[in-house]
Amino acid sequence: MTSQTLARRSLQTRLGLAYAAGIYAAGVFVLVLVAVPLASINAATPKGHFSSSAITETGPGINLPQLLMGSAVALVMLIPVALALGWFVAGRFLRPLRAITVTAKIISAGDLHRRLALGEPTDELTELGHTLDDLFARLQSSFDAQRHFVANASHELRTPLAGLRTLLEVALADPDADAEALRSVCREALALGEHQERLVQALLALATSERGVTRWDILDLAHIVEAVLATRRDQATQKGIGLTEHLTPAVTTGDPRLIESLVANLIDNAIRHNHADGHVKITTQTSGTQVDLTVTNSGPVIPDNQIQRLFQPFQKLAPERHGRRDGYGLGLAIVHAVAQSHHATLTTSARPEGGLSITVQLAQGSHPNHA
Repeated sequence: MTSQTLARRSLQTRLGLAYAAGIYAAGVFVLVLVAVPLASINAATPKGHFSSSAITETGPGINLPQLLMGSAVALVMLIPVALALGWFVAGRFLRPLRAITVTAKIISAGDLHRRLALGEPTDELTELGHTLDDLFARLQSSFDAQRHFVANASHELRTPLAGLRTLLEVALADPDADAEALRSVCREALALGEHQERLVQALLALATSERGVTRWDILDLAHIVEAVLATRRDQATQKGIGLTEHLTPAVTTGDPRLIESLVANLIDNAIRHNHADGHVKITTQTSGTQVDLTVTNSGPVIPDNQIQRLFQPFQKLAPERHGRRDGYGLGLAIVHAVAQSHHATLTTSARPEGGLSITVQLAQGSHPNHA
């Protein structure tokens, strides 16, 4: 017999004894309640001399020794009855708990699709069952997302490795390859290596963002946006994209590296998924107790039902929308993870003329000069 079975039997034993004690106490109370009045009634017999019209004798009364003996026998017979009833009632109450335990063992063994599905009556145990069903559903969703992420990451990492291997095999198989051809192969191999390195960096950034905030510093979103824009202007100019900003002080608290990653990925996404002669507008402002960072960009028309999907890892629109393979579908996933770790509100809307407008709303923080 396992320790879990002993624990379950022990719980039923304790509950059974508790219920039996209650039943026995109730029986004793009822017996005393009935026996005490009866014990006060004695057999009526005349004492002294009475007139001829007086009652000289009555019928047989209550014999006190017999009453006490009957009460003792009843109390002894009540013990097994109380124990049996207590054990039965305890078993009835523990039946849903046993069902929860058995089903939870099956689910933990790998069947995440199964649910407890406790029906009536609605009580504390069924509420516990519903809570566990919700927990199992969230776990199933989390495991499915993890498996999907691992499969996509494996595919993205394997693609440049397969291309690199093919490139090297072709170069080695060519007996007439000269120095210039080998240099060209080396340049392509370096490009594939840089592609893989950027992908690994993006995966590390996503993992760091999902880990949560480890430090809370006072920072100004306007200063962070200025620093990021300074490193992106040349790239935007080469693509013919205009950058405009309207930056007002927006002081908040958070992890500076994660907030910088959020800003950088928002701006990179706006530049990458744009078209020639497009524009990107970045604004920061303070509204009430919140600070807002808004990035608006032109670009292709995005259906409303595709917006939420873009914030999942490795999710992109159709490749033919821009004809290039720049980007990994991780930028907006990093933005979403950083926003969640900072308890920020993320609002996204598709512009009718094309492109996106993304607003990140964080709690306002105190400026260091006024802290």
